[in-house]
Amino acid sequence: MAHMEKDTEDKLSQLQLVEQNLQSFLLQKQNLQMQLMEVESALTEIDKTENAYRIIGSLMVAARKDELKKELKSKQEMLNMRINSVEKQEDKLREKASKMQSEVLEQMKGK
Repeated sequence: MAHMEKDTEDKLSQLQLVEQNLQSFLLQKQNLQMQLMEVESALTEIDKTENAYRIIGSLMVAARKDELKKELKSKQEMLNMRINSVEKQEDKLREKASKMQSEVLEQMKGK
């Protein structure tokens, strides 16, 4: 019986780690989504103006709109790919957490 309790405790510890990892992925995804919103906003604004500027350190420097737009679109694609990747990892962790929860509950019912 003590072995079963130890096994249950181990699974609970693993479950907590999985949930912490899941929380980390959620924060990472939120950060990426904020960056994506900023890029999309910049793409919208760049079409509304004649002059475009790039911030380099503490300076604002004139830039060619087409080059800036190309860079923003590239960054947008990269952010979308990273968000998709994080979402896939998040889904796998959710499945793992759900399976572990079921196992722990079964072990606790078996006592």
